Amino acid sequence: MHNLGFALDGAWQVLLAGLVLGAGLPIIFALGIRSLAWGAGEASVTGSGVTAPGPRRPIGTVIGYLLFAVVILGVVLGITFIVAGGFGYKLDFSNVFPTLIEK
Repeated sequence: MHNLGFALDGAWQVLLAGLVLGAGLPIIFALGIRSLAWGAGEASVTGSGVTAPGPRRPIGTVIGYLLFAVVILGVVLGITFIVAGGFGYKLDFSNVFPTLIEK
């Protein structure tokens, strides 16, 4: 019975990691694109054509770039995790900042 509990605990961790890394980063990227579009101002389409974008919103641009930074950080940490494993190191998160330690 304990084995079933261990299996379900491991499955839960894999599911959570898959959601965060598999769907989480693309969602954050999409929100960054949407924030940049909102920050640039929205153009409107009328019968006579397209009007110029409205007033710019700098906070949307800042939020968009911050979201892109989170995505880039996730990609860099993923690549670091893979490369470190090949060189006999592992990525440790016991401190606030990720560090490489020998296996």
